[in-house]
Amino acid sequence: MKNNILIATFFMICFLSASAQTGEGTKVVNPNAPKIEFKESEFDFKDLDEGPQAKHEFVFKNTGKEPLILTNVKASCGCTTPSWPKEPVLPGQEGKILVTYNTQGRPGPFTKSITITSNASEEAKVIYIKGKVNTIPEKNTVPVKEGNMLSPE
Repeated sequence: MKNNILIATFFMICFLSASAQTGEGTKVVNPNAPKIEFKESEFDFKDLDEGPQAKHEFVFKNTGKEPLILTNVKASCGCTTPSWPKEPVLPGQEGKILVTYNTQGRPGPFTKSITITSNASEEAKVIYIKGKVNTIPEKNTVPVKEGNMLSPE
């Protein structure tokens, strides 16, 4: 009985040792995997007025040999909203990610990241938007009551 346990232990150690030496358990890279390449990875809106939504399209291309599937596109905060193609992007084809930034109530400089998760060889890719939101000065207006107009003397 002790010999059986000893022999089983010996084989288990040999197996684990061989697995570690061959790199078993490491991720195998698919040479045909989709690959996502952006025309630009950062966009600068420069100066924006506070209030309207700022939008920019990031264009990408699948330079791999298999269809590219974007599984998630997530912005770093709620003020930024991405939309992306839900259907696979075939090899050699282009796709677009529309990023919308809400400037309302957000004066000052900003940099926001958008993380793209896909089946590409590079599982996560990050793109950025940045710029500066300028506060629109409030207009000083005095309400005029009807019948209370001042007349020049």
